[in-house]
Amino acid sequence: MLRGSQVNAAGIPALLVNLRRTHTLLTGVVCAGLAGGALLHAAGHASAGDAIWAAGVALVLIPLTISVLRALLHGQVGVDVIALLAMSGSLVLGEYLAGGVIALMLTGGNALEEYAQGKASRELSMLVSRAPREAHLRTGNQITEIAASDVTVDDTVVVRAGEIVPVDGVILDHPAVLDQSSLTGEPLPVTLQPGHLVMSGTTNAGNSFELRALRTARDSMYASIVELVEHAIARRAPMVRMADRFAVGFLGVTLVLALGSWLATGEAIRALAVLVIATPCPLILAPPVALVAGTSKAARRGIIVKGGAAIERLGRISTVLIDKTGTVTLGTPNIVNVSSHNAAFTPDQMLRLAGALEQLSVHSMGEAIAHAASTSRPLAIPTDVEETPGQGLTGTVNDHRVTVGSAGFLTSKGIPIPSSDPEDGIAHVHIGVDGVHAGTIDMQDTPRVDAANLGGLLRTVGVDRVVMVTGDHATPAQRVAAFAGIDEVHADCTPTRKLAVLHELTQDARPRGVVMVGDGVNDAPALAAADVGIAMGSAGATAASESAEAIILPGRISLVAEAIALGRRSRSIALQSVVAGMTLSIIGMGVAAAGMLPPVYGALTQEAIDLAVIVNALRALGGTSMTTDPSTG
Repeated sequence: MLRGSQVNAAGIPALLVNLRRTHTLLTGVVCAGLAGGALLHAAGHASAGDAIWAAGVALVLIPLTISVLRALLHGQVGVDVIALLAMSGSLVLGEYLAGGVIALMLTGGNALEEYAQGKASRELSMLVSRAPREAHLRTGNQITEIAASDVTVDDTVVVRAGEIVPVDGVILDHPAVLDQSSLTGEPLPVTLQPGHLVMSGTTNAGNSFELRALRTARDSMYASIVELVEHAIARRAPMVRMADRFAVGFLGVTLVLALGSWLATGEAIRALAVLVIATPCPLILAPPVALVAGTSKAARRGIIVKGGAAIERLGRISTVLIDKTGTVTLGTPNIVNVSSHNAAFTPDQMLRLAGALEQLSVHSMGEAIAHAASTSRPLAIPTDVEETPGQGLTGTVNDHRVTVGSAGFLTSKGIPIPSSDPEDGIAHVHIGVDGVHAGTIDMQDTPRVDAANLGGLLRTVGVDRVVMVTGDHATPAQRVAAFAGIDEVHADCTPTRKLAVLHELTQDARPRGVVMVGDGVNDAPALAAADVGIAMGSAGATAASESAEAIILPGRISLVAEAIALGRRSRSIALQSVVAGMTLSIIGMGVAAAGMLPPVYGALTQEAIDLAVIVNALRALGGTSMTTDPSTG
């Protein structure tokens, strides 16, 4: 089984297939033995029929005994001990048919559980199998095919029609049509303009295009997804480990009830009947299936969760702590106004002068200005460019000496700036032309569209408290919080202060838990310390992704609410299955102890209970997803 094993991501599909084949083959052999024995009984050859049934029981007992002994040597006691005792007892007491049904129940249950976990892991395995293998590199006028792992930062990569993007990069030449459904769950292709970031793992659904590699394949988003998938499948959830501990108690209750009924009545058959209906235990089957199903459902929606542990904890969350910049907002500046103070230049001409110079800047504001200025036609190439990092640039554009930057930078260059009242949340980029202040570009970090009423959306999924924590000033933070429906704001927070706020909220939220949502390095300590850390899957979020236990790949903040809703649903279904299965098993054990349920019918009854439990746990794969995309209403 997958539980507790360390699985290499590349071998996940093959492993699941091999396990299912092994259990299916053994189940088929036991079925054939039961049918053959029944036919011999019907033909009047009861002894031969019993021998075939007994042989089937012995066939399953051999690997079961080895498995139980190996577990005992490692200090592990599970419900398989009950199956071992029940099957051995059936041989001793001559209840060969009951033993055969138990053998079928055990092998069939294993096969069914592996099928269920394989079905639940399908989306995760598909992500792994789609990992890009090669890339096409353009050097001058030549295009060569190389391994994706050989792409280096700043290489020019050609992505042909139908190919999977091999590395994270920025589109260079013309718009690209991309199918992101494997990562984000969105069914329709999207069109991205030059300058936009493309995640590795998406598929080119249009014409070929070129991109500049921002990261190597090893450091790309898709590589981190593969690693997360490996951990997601290999890890065990606390609920599963808790089930193992309960199994020990259940084993004790079963043995006491079986031995008590035997001693009270002197009928060993009653003890066997009790053991039969307690085999195997739904307590073990339900949690892993439900939680892996929830992880799979989340992956389908673009939420990669690092295993069932995080899904189980998401189901208990009462408080959400959320960063502002790059999380609730886009994290990239947006031009809100361009003004010209020189009659010789229109606002558009002023923007193009600044944009031409900013082509050579790596600052986020400069990149935004250059991108906005180049949408209509190519920009002029500047000369004699000098940059003061974090302050501004000077250079020559179309025979004009242009200076772009902060008020202090222009002043330092001898260009006086008129005084003005500061506006919270607005960044002013000043433009000087030939030594005179000539214009201003106003920029603002805008909220994500789907962040509207985020607080209300979180409260609908059972969150009691939503808190924004940010390093930004109070006024712009309050403005964004009001847009997102968040009532409580902690502004001017350093990473240390964010951690302190998290600890305060954690104490208030016990015994439930706190989710931290962030996107950058400054959020990493709080993401790691939270009960569940959720990172926005975007450029520059590597440290956040490593610290978090879940990543939202599309960068849609509203999916935080869906992640919590999926956690609640998966945990609820797991608990429902455990409670229902255990209740039915205990009732059946009582009936068997009273002598009203023979071993054969007890085995059939338990088989029905196990089937119902697994089918119920698989409900975590379904359900209607929340409507979190604003375009869908």
